[in-house]
Amino acid sequence: MSYYGMRAMLVLFMTASIQEGGLAITVASATAIYGLYTGSVYLMGLPGGWMADRLIGGQQAVWYGGIIIMCGHIVLAIPNDYTFFIGLILVVLGTGLLKPNIGAMVGQLYASDDNRRDSGYTLYYLGINLGSVIGYAVCGYLRINNGWHWAFGAAAVGMAIGLVLYKMTLGKLDGAGAEPTVKLSPKAAKISWSIIGLFLLAVVVVAYMLMNNLMAFNAVVVAQKFAILATVLFLGYFAAIFFLGNNSPNEKRQLGALFLVCIASIFFWTGFEQAGSSLNLFGQNYTDRIIGTFEIPPEWLQSANSMFIVILSPFFAAMWINMAKKMITPSYGLKCAVGLIIMASGFLVMFFAAQVAATGLKVAPYWLIATYFLHTVGELCLSPVALSAVSKLSPKRFAGQMMGVFVLTYSIGNVVAGLLAGNFDPNKVEDMPNLYLQISLFTISIGAVIFLFTFKTKKWEKLAEHQDENRDGLKEQTVN
Repeated sequence: MSYYGMRAMLVLFMTASIQEGGLAITVASATAIYGLYTGSVYLMGLPGGWMADRLIGGQQAVWYGGIIIMCGHIVLAIPNDYTFFIGLILVVLGTGLLKPNIGAMVGQLYASDDNRRDSGYTLYYLGINLGSVIGYAVCGYLRINNGWHWAFGAAAVGMAIGLVLYKMTLGKLDGAGAEPTVKLSPKAAKISWSIIGLFLLAVVVVAYMLMNNLMAFNAVVVAQKFAILATVLFLGYFAAIFFLGNNSPNEKRQLGALFLVCIASIFFWTGFEQAGSSLNLFGQNYTDRIIGTFEIPPEWLQSANSMFIVILSPFFAAMWINMAKKMITPSYGLKCAVGLIIMASGFLVMFFAAQVAATGLKVAPYWLIATYFLHTVGELCLSPVALSAVSKLSPKRFAGQMMGVFVLTYSIGNVVAGLLAGNFDPNKVEDMPNLYLQISLFTISIGAVIFLFTFKTKKWEKLAEHQDENRDGLKEQTVN
């Protein structure tokens, strides 16, 4: 609720005029900041995963991450330009601790050969989207009737409820994520905490300089450099684990299969995250949202994605289990390729919708809803399945870090999505059809290439199951 409720309003708030209570930022800068924010949220998953693996364990990382996120939303509720950006920074830092580790803990509840794993992640995804439906509804309503900052504050209440429920049900995790997987020595831990402290101090100094105009800031340029940095970090960290992680030949093959899933994830989120930027602005400016005397808040249109997930998730969870019972087990790579292509087809719908908008008419909401439906089907084919792939194909000693590395794919996709959305000039609506068509055709082509590679990587994915079978056999011999 907290993350998606605020995400729905972010670009709208930054592009709204001063008279409307917004920041009056240009679309290019606003979408770049949006990309930087959402990209940073996921980039921080890398150190967050490492901290859980080596310092505090997943359970504590999720707990303290949630507290920091809640504090961020409380700061966002204060009507001040400076507190807006401070709040964003706090949400970024907290989500870096929470997101990769809560995902890793879901995987730790299942054995590697348990066919319920994909369905478990689908139900986990269902929980996320139940919260986002509430976030879109509550924050959209409060924004219209009480103002921006009441809506930002409501997100803090959602996180507070989540923290209470999390603390009450910790025992049901049966120790998953209770301790670091590889705990550092006291000396190494002290050095690590010192580095973390210096990093936080640097964040404070940079924020202070930016807010007092002591440092220049061009959102588009920074977003471009951020995209390069995130890509280098992803490739470098993945390569370090692959080549320097003391992996067996089979583990390296599994990592090779996982790399293909990561590539699919990058391109998927580049398209999917148009929802909070270009599609959000399309919903506000070019969609007829009047029903009788009531005007639908543009945030509510975004909730179509979450509602479709809530409706469809149980069917997808059951589908994966029934297919497994019939010995039909598509590879992770194949599911991701199909999901990518289905998501991309949603932009073909927007191509036709944008053509109508280019004539000066406002389009019916069902164009966006149809796009969100296709995006949702693609998301359910790819996102929970990709999370399952990370937990299954990663070497166990790198579980949290690999989830952090995978979350970098979200980071890259989100910041590139923000830059891409900056090309949608509200004053040049005639350019929109071709932009949506280009996104669609390029992404479908990437999905087709990934599909071809899965003929090879499917065999590599199977090695994880055989490896666990051998390990279980050795355990039985030892007990006997």
